[in-house]
Amino acid sequence: MTPINNKPQQAKKDFNPKDAVMVFSSFALISAAIIFALVVYDVLSIQDLLSFEHPITMAWSIAISSIGLVLFGVIVALSTPASYIDDTNKSYQKHSVTVIFAFTFAGALFEEILFRGIIQNILNVYVSHSWLAIVITTVLFVGMHVQYYKKPLMLLNITIPSLTFGWIYSQTNNLLVPFLVHFLMNFGITLLFKYNVIRLKR
Repeated sequence: MTPINNKPQQAKKDFNPKDAVMVFSSFALISAAIIFALVVYDVLSIQDLLSFEHPITMAWSIAISSIGLVLFGVIVALSTPASYIDDTNKSYQKHSVTVIFAFTFAGALFEEILFRGIIQNILNVYVSHSWLAIVITTVLFVGMHVQYYKKPLMLLNITIPSLTFGWIYSQTNNLLVPFLVHFLMNFGITLLFKYNVIRLKR
């Protein structure tokens, strides 16, 4: 006689943006502390991180890059079957606008401080060409998104934005620029999904 297993199956825990906000915020603070140490020890300067020498370039970079990357995201979403999209990306638009704002803000803040503020800047110290630093940073950025490994098309979806963030940072030397573009892209695309302006291809 086969024994009956009365153990309930463990349900897969749903992605919770509120938890992610706490994690991203904590890592952003740690990354900011590392940047502070790099400035104190003269590895980086404030001018490398928050230059305001070219305000018009900054404004145009934010406007054009944000619009361009949102359009890129829309084109990818409309042309990609839903089965090729990571499940996490299908779920967090169901939350309130406040939660979406906090999640996309904290995520963009952490990733830009870490990848552009720390990694790309340190690479710039040791490599001769800024584009080499941008490409290496992008490889590491893509590598961190392990949840996309099973959905390879998602890796393309973050490679193009990462290259853009790296390029506009190298042009402006102001970390606020890639951060704002990153945040506006994620927040904008998520709202378009939330309000059914765009839908995934079936």
